[in-house]
Amino acid sequence: MEERLWDECDFIFVSGDAYVDHPSFAAALLGRYLENNGFRVGIIPQPDWKDISSYTVLGKPRLGFLVSAGSMDSMVAHYTAAKRKRSDDAYSPGGKSGMRPDRAILVYVEGIRRAFKSAAKLPVIIGGIEASLRRFAHYDYWSDTVRRSILLDSKADILVYGMGEKPLLEIASRLKAGEDIGSIREVRGTCIRVAGNKAISGRAAAEQWKDAIFLPPYENVKGKDEVSLRAYAEHFMIQKLNADPLTAKPLAEENDSGCSQRYVIQNLPALPLSSYELDRLYELPFTREAHPMYTQGINALKEVSFSLVSSRGCFGGCSFCAITGHQGRAVTGRSKESLLREARSLVKHEDFKGYIHDAGGPTANFFRPVCEKQKRGGFCPERECLYPKPCPKLKADHSEYLKTLKSLREIPGIKKVFVRSGIRFDFIQYDKKNGNEFLETLCAHHVSGQLKVAPEHISDNVLDAMGKTGCACYEQFRKDFTALNKRLGLRQYLLPYFICAHPGAGMKEAQELSRYLKKTGFTPEQTQEFYPTPGTLSTVMYYTGLDPRTMEPLYVAKGSKERRRQKDIITNHVK
Repeated sequence: MEERLWDECDFIFVSGDAYVDHPSFAAALLGRYLENNGFRVGIIPQPDWKDISSYTVLGKPRLGFLVSAGSMDSMVAHYTAAKRKRSDDAYSPGGKSGMRPDRAILVYVEGIRRAFKSAAKLPVIIGGIEASLRRFAHYDYWSDTVRRSILLDSKADILVYGMGEKPLLEIASRLKAGEDIGSIREVRGTCIRVAGNKAISGRAAAEQWKDAIFLPPYENVKGKDEVSLRAYAEHFMIQKLNADPLTAKPLAEENDSGCSQRYVIQNLPALPLSSYELDRLYELPFTREAHPMYTQGINALKEVSFSLVSSRGCFGGCSFCAITGHQGRAVTGRSKESLLREARSLVKHEDFKGYIHDAGGPTANFFRPVCEKQKRGGFCPERECLYPKPCPKLKADHSEYLKTLKSLREIPGIKKVFVRSGIRFDFIQYDKKNGNEFLETLCAHHVSGQLKVAPEHISDNVLDAMGKTGCACYEQFRKDFTALNKRLGLRQYLLPYFICAHPGAGMKEAQELSRYLKKTGFTPEQTQEFYPTPGTLSTVMYYTGLDPRTMEPLYVAKGSKERRRQKDIITNHVK
């Protein structure tokens, strides 16, 4: 600040992650984005939440605080699916655990309010994965309860959900223009709270949002009786059906009955960034390094330090995945020219050894919008793109990705471009024109001995609950991959990932998967216990015992004994 002649910051970003100036880290991405738009941004990474002076090290911000738990929900960062404490944290210096608190957003906001209690109306805006997926009533696996919106529990002013660039810039610009935080109520991609008063009821205040759909109230979904569980499943499906930026309605959730009657209002989803906007964002002047104050490395940086983010969004529709709920289903791809410019800049970096760690997004081969609606930034709320069968309007085409990968390989100074962010093997098969060429290119140039894929399971009823294609699709891909590598004279292998104890999976399904693995000779390097994290369809299934899409009951393994037993059955076939 002294070097820049700043006497104060416009915004101070409090983050649960260590500070790494790399576009894969949200504090850096949003900080650089606001900086590029004329704002002075300070960052306090991993403050000592037990000492309120840690929130004052950069002084009082002129416009407000931005708060995030970091790249992961803080409870997921701290605990395994078996609720055991993790021994490390990839987003902390030296992998040290315990550098952020449980329920980090609640702790950080409370600390900021105490540290600046004399500063009237100091705006506090929360966002990131923890805030985004806890914006309404949500099942909390660690307490085994349905908790209220994190916006109410944190007492923040505004919650930004999804990808935050557009809503955050609008809020920042309006605050800079002199607007009070209390008057900023209708920004896309945000949630706010409203309450009744002597002149108007909370319901009437919420009804001011035109066409708002009222979710089942918190009081109706927090219980564990049959009626409450069904209401909770309905509550989730209303959210799911109103996530498309082009067709969604505002949502309202009552949280306190009686005279106070507080509501959480979700404004319309933000429109995704265009390809041009995404290009500009990822070409901002990141150093791609951890802050020099750290004497130990940040493990999360190692795999991505020289990676390229080629796209944003995922239309895969996996029930257990939070990416769709946070980044959205509409895919936006960066231009080839932008990726090439970024790659050439990597070659000039003093630590670059010639290897690009990854050129992909949430799903690497989802590189471009696959239908006309996605080109406009939207998607079909009532159907999935790939499940149970590919949509007739889906255009599976790897041609642009192939051209981009070829151009990246040809840049002087680049020895290898890896694709490590995962691929959808069913999408390759749906591409009748370029699918075979893409698989051959992938094997010949972009795999380092092993290719990660995620069949997740092989039982039809479990795959149905997961929103995944059937086992036959994976079996065909496995054969194609093996035959192709044999023809190319390469010793490369699939690294399949599986999930045990997912809703719909019992002992019978675990045994079925074990027999399949034994038959095919595959050793499951990664078999993960299903982890009920906030905001996913699978978590709703786990809690309610219902499939919210049909309201039909399904089997759920909840006891730790059976969950461990399923994992043992799947993995012990190798002994």
